[in-house]
Amino acid sequence: MVEIGPGTGALTTHLLALYPDLVAVEVDPDAIAHLREQYPALDLRQGDVLDVDWPALSADLGGPLYVIGNLPYYISSPILFELLDARDVIRRAVVMLQREVAERIVAPPGSKVYGGLSVQIQLLARPKLLFRVGPRVFQPPPEVESAVLALDFGDAPLDALAGAGGVDSAALRRVVRASFGQRRKTLRNSLAGLASETGRPVPDRYSGLRPEQLAPADFVDLTTAMLGSA
Repeated sequence: MVEIGPGTGALTTHLLALYPDLVAVEVDPDAIAHLREQYPALDLRQGDVLDVDWPALSADLGGPLYVIGNLPYYISSPILFELLDARDVIRRAVVMLQREVAERIVAPPGSKVYGGLSVQIQLLARPKLLFRVGPRVFQPPPEVESAVLALDFGDAPLDALAGAGGVDSAALRRVVRASFGQRRKTLRNSLAGLASETGRPVPDRYSGLRPEQLAPADFVDLTTAMLGSA
């Protein structure tokens, strides 16, 4: 069990009672000093969560990882993508993040908040919004609402890197970002630059559609058509 960003240890207290071998990753020196004083037995690793070598940590701890934490909201998306990239060694992540971000992640095709984040995470994990958290449970109360999200790896409905044609993750992200970068346009227009660069037009079955009309699996097919397989 790995806690990211434990801060002053509000969650750490309860986690240690359940998982004595808990590992915590924290970057703030003041928080680290507090944690070391309060929890001398805690396996505390100082560093930025974006710099964590998850495969190496898994090897060090001798098995798959379970990640939990209250994510810093301003870098929640980069952290999520780091966890996605390390899904071979992370079995499950349960994280708290801004409610709007969590709702985008689990949004179905066709909804107003369905977007690139929805597509990429739904391809590589099974996301589930567990519950919402109001601002009054925090001190001081933030101006935003929060939500707790679970991401289960290893049994994704469609893994674009392995089970669906071997599509490269960077290529997939490029197509998804270009598609939703101009979401009011049809894919024929939003992907015109990419089509010109690769010499591969947007397939007819997608060209007249807007990105929110495509299911996550369709973006794997679209990426293969325009950029090829890995």
